[in-house]
Amino acid sequence: MRCDVLISGAGPTGLVLALWLTRLGVNVHIVDKTSAPGTTSRALAVQARTLELYRQLDLADAVVARGHKVPAVNLWVKGGRKAQVAFETIGSELTPFPFLHIFPQDQHERLLIERLQQLGVSVQRGTELLRFTDDGNQVLATLRGPDGHEQAWEAHYLAGCDGARSRVRETLGTQFPGGTYKQVFYVADVDASGPSMDGQFHIDLDEADFLAVFPLAGEGRARLIGTVRDERAEHAETLRFEDVSARAIEHLKVTVKQVHWFSTYRVHHRVAEHFRHGRAFLLGDAAHIHSPAGGQGMNTGIGDAINLAWKLAAAIHGHAPDAVLDSYEAERIGFARRLVATTDRVFTFATAEGRVADIVRTRLAPLVLPAALHFEGMREFLFRMVSQITLNYRGCPLNEGSAGDVHGGDRLPWVATGNGDNFSSLAAMAWQVHVYGEANAPLREWCERHELPLHVFDWQPACREAGLARDALYLIRPDTYVAMANAQGDPDAVDNYFTSRGIKLGTAHAILSARSGRVAPTGDLDES
Repeated sequence: MRCDVLISGAGPTGLVLALWLTRLGVNVHIVDKTSAPGTTSRALAVQARTLELYRQLDLADAVVARGHKVPAVNLWVKGGRKAQVAFETIGSELTPFPFLHIFPQDQHERLLIERLQQLGVSVQRGTELLRFTDDGNQVLATLRGPDGHEQAWEAHYLAGCDGARSRVRETLGTQFPGGTYKQVFYVADVDASGPSMDGQFHIDLDEADFLAVFPLAGEGRARLIGTVRDERAEHAETLRFEDVSARAIEHLKVTVKQVHWFSTYRVHHRVAEHFRHGRAFLLGDAAHIHSPAGGQGMNTGIGDAINLAWKLAAAIHGHAPDAVLDSYEAERIGFARRLVATTDRVFTFATAEGRVADIVRTRLAPLVLPAALHFEGMREFLFRMVSQITLNYRGCPLNEGSAGDVHGGDRLPWVATGNGDNFSSLAAMAWQVHVYGEANAPLREWCERHELPLHVFDWQPACREAGLARDALYLIRPDTYVAMANAQGDPDAVDNYFTSRGIKLGTAHAILSARSGRVAPTGDLDES
């Protein structure tokens, strides 16, 4: 049996990859060794950048409707609320989704599976990738199905979305350096009451053990996530909720009425040495794992999938050379390494032991953090980091140039217009050009001749505030990042961009646009 891309693993990363590839006309086969989707989960947060990207598949509204918006984060010390960071007042001019969104992974997966099935693709359950070889022209894989029989598959490419114990990574022999936190994490979904059950996010800074309350959809529903490091950690498999609940009850004043789910686990912090080896790729937890601080893990895996999907589609359809796929590792591995380092520092601060650490956490932090967050620049920096809208691919081979404050490799800044925003055209999942102000005649002629959509937006103060330059051209990639910025609006710069990288437009672009199932709007969002 044959497919374009064989995807091993049907968590959020694998499902998103399958969705994007299918919409781009790529034939996928996705397998998972579990017999059914999970009914419990550890990942909760869907960040603003993920929701922005989900607009390409009309997923954002469904995720928002089914989940819970978190308006603020609260820091607790000695049984009292000492500081609060309100999201909506920070990010309202940065993104259409200025909030932290809670949507548990099990529900998230069910939504993705529903959408994939609507496109005619189903996950082959109870199926394990046993082995594979890469002969340079294709991947030859052996799968074992639910009936125990082995199946031979041929694929152009293999995507390892198969988690921290990835068979794909192990077969490739790719190292996975890092370490394991000594703390044991626990998670409990509860019905409860109390001041910390107000739909906001709460963190207790009192002790060296981490403790947080994540709100869930529904009144009085929450998830408690914490750690233990004393003798209890040596017998994690026997821990019960009663063994770890006292601190939540005493410090965050949580009155637990019912425990729906309780589990313990250990957390690693690792990044694979490589994300690509020949025709095989590593994504999500197969490529990087870290502490849950900041709710970044699942979102990073989804970002991996979207970054890789359009490149695979271009290579498979003959619209770009295989070398374009090297940019996947170049763009994603650096971010993964920075993310692991950052979450490690945050978690280490929150769990450091000793008298000095206790003083810093319980006395200095409650004073310094509110003062620092009084400044708009600090609040915006924090929001940009956590929401992942600051993530960029500057300096990587597929990106070049700058205009205003925007560089090639940056996320396109969001600008609200009179009737919508400048992100609506990005639903096309294809190359396009944006101009804010006036597009010169040579650029218009070039774009028309090469069938490259040109979107011209009226210049307004919000454009300047977002860092855009008037009358400059911004070439936008299918994954909504800026590929090239040119302050002069020079069409030769666009021509040189595609020619130097061997990327084809014209008919190829038309096919991709048709297969994406969306047509970019013209003239309905304050565009001229």
